[in-house]
Formats: sequence, C-alpha cells, structure tokens
Amino acid sequence: MSDTATTSASGLLDGKTCIVMGVQNRWSIAWQIAEAMANAGANVAITYVDDRAKKNAEQLAATVPGMRTFVCDVTQDESIANLATTLKAEYGSIDTLVHSIAFAPADELKNRFLETSRDGFRLAHDISVYSLIAVARELVPIMSEHGSIMTMTYLGATRAFPKYNVMGVAKAALEATVRYLALDLGEQGIRVNAISAGPVRTASARGIPGFSDMANMAAERAPLGKVFTPEHVAGTAVFLASDASQGLTGDVIFVDGGYHATGM
Repeated sequence: MSDTATTSASGLLDGKTCIVMGVQNRWSIAWQIAEAMANAGANVAITYVDDRAKKNAEQLAATVPGMRTFVCDVTQDESIANLATTLKAEYGSIDTLVHSIAFAPADELKNRFLETSRDGFRLAHDISVYSLIAVARELVPIMSEHGSIMTMTYLGATRAFPKYNVMGVAKAALEATVRYLALDLGEQGIRVNAISAGPVRTASARGIPGFSDMANMAAERAPLGKVFTPEHVAGTAVFLASDASQGLTGDVIFVDGGYHATGM
C-alpha cells in the first residue's frame, strides 16, 4: 500500500481479528486487503485451499508480523467446520470475514453463454456463491457483535460483458446472497456487504478472455479515470471492517472510479 493510505488507516482496526479467504498470490486483491487490514492494526489470518497452496500462503504471511494461515476447502463442509473450530480455539472470536473466492471452468469463459454446461454452472455457483453461505453459517457463531462480512463482486452481475458468461450470473447470485444474509444477520448486529471492483489486473483476471479490452474501456469512461488497483479496493475493505461502517449492510459498494454510473 502507499504510505498515504497506510497512514490514514493506521489504528482503524486496532483490536479486531480479520479472516481473509481467497489469497492466491501477492498480486491478488485478497492479499492487498489482508496487508491493508494488518497495517490498520488488525490481527489477520489468511486461508489456503490445500497443501499445494500452503507454501505460498505461509511465505506471504511471514512478511506480516503475527499473521497466521489456516487450511480451508470451501467445497467441503467438514473443512469449513474445522476452520471454525480452529479459529475459535486460536482467537476466541473474530470480527471480520473477507470472502474473495470465485471460480468457473476456463471453457465456460470461452464459448457462448448459451453453451454453458450444467456441471460448469453448478461448479461456478458452488464455489463463487454457496461458499459464502456455508462459511458464514460456520463463522457467524464465533463472530463478535457488530461483525462485518464482505465479498467481492463485479459489474458483470448487472451488465452483460462478452465472455464473462457464467461468472456474471454467479456474481448476480452472489449479490442477492449478500442481501439475504444481511436480512438474516442484521438482528445479530452483523453487516454483510459486497465490493464491486473495477477491472483490476490480477493473475485471475488475465484468465478472462477480453479482459484487457474491458479494462481499457473502463479506464476511458470512468469519471476518475484509471483507478483500478487492489489498493483502492483494500481501502474500502478496511472501512467496511471498521466501526465507521456500522450503518451499512446489504450494499454493493462500487470501487471503479464511477464507471458503473456512466452511460457512454
């Protein structure tokens, strides 16, 4: 993060414990969020999916004092339940859950949307959408009062982008899930929101056909210009994790330089 962003957020999350799911590498949005939350004073833990991803997660965590890593495969209910048990034993309670997990088979992003396979549709929704419900169900019991849950979405949830295909449909379902979880959890003081980032150039984004065209068009038309960096998203995530956001739930917050609000 930039020195300015780090300084402005310093101490904002003092005393909070934040769990960040979906860190793939040091360029990923999830990792930028984890770093930003740690810089804001939080005790941060990140999860990894399997033994193959463990080494990378541990190397990243080692760069931040006190950061821990835990295994969790969101396609397995037992793995999620084990994560909750482990987190309770380690921290007692948690304050923030960051869900930055999405997946669709590569072939589903190459063909016409009309050719979406049943298995591809099911897998995309299982990992990208249902995982938020499954993880929230297990972690909410150990979440403190005024806890915060957030997930990552994209404008493709409400607009059709070439080749975004089933991921756009999954993101639409994810945003609906945010609203229903917000309704369920509001009485417990837990807020649930989504961050809709602009086309950030991450390793995962490069797997989307035509992503460069999407990014270039957004940069040309966004009122604030090219502000599609993980740091901008991370700053918003820190705000959502902080007590300053206690009046927000069920929202989709756009961090795309205003591109979503424009016509041409």
